[in-house]
Amino acid sequence: MKSKAVFNWSSGKDSALALYKIQQENKTEITTLLTTINKEFQRISMHGVHVSLLEKQAESMGIPLIKMELPKEPSMEEYRDIMSKTMTDIQSLGITRSVFGDIFLEDLRQYREDQLKAIGMEAVFPLWKQNTTDLIHEFLNLGFKTIVTCVNETYLDKSFAGRIIDRDFINDLPENVDPCGENGEFHTFTFDGLIFKAPVHFEIGDTVKKTYPKPKASPEEEDGEYVFWFCDLILK
Repeated sequence: MKSKAVFNWSSGKDSALALYKIQQENKTEITTLLTTINKEFQRISMHGVHVSLLEKQAESMGIPLIKMELPKEPSMEEYRDIMSKTMTDIQSLGITRSVFGDIFLEDLRQYREDQLKAIGMEAVFPLWKQNTTDLIHEFLNLGFKTIVTCVNETYLDKSFAGRIIDRDFINDLPENVDPCGENGEFHTFTFDGLIFKAPVHFEIGDTVKKTYPKPKASPEEEDGEYVFWFCDLILK
């Protein structure tokens, strides 16, 4: 008998490949998707994708979607409270596993595992520690299509936002940028591939600049900011 799982869906390429791989194993039933949404802007956290495109993805995959809405700048306490209520509701559906598309970041994995273990659930990572160059080429070879919706200007300039990931894109990446953007260099929206019944059609809108304050390591440290470029996608 297959175990039931929730898939933590970001809308991007790592999520798409992880979902494909766990479906191919045929040991786990993905009964629902879970996506974190900025409540004020109705966009996926960090990816900047509007909820209308997310809903179209879920419809094309044929998997029910749960949207976890967070305030614009939630405190850790607010985040934990909202997450706790959401996961309690998910558990009530008989779900015992939670699947993630993470590849590296040991601290994040440990946090996820600890939080889930506390409520009797198991964390699953289908892509964990796999070579990211191999993964991005596997993703493309399988026929998936994805577009860059957000870039961190620390690593990439504005011109990378709105580009379709292909081999030219990979070749254009600076040496210090992970080919899967696993260190937060860029985020994506996957619009076609084996997990979808039909492509998600969209138009490319404006690319906008947004800044976020850098956390200070000490009170004496000067103020700083992170700069991100977001390419808007408009559902057709």
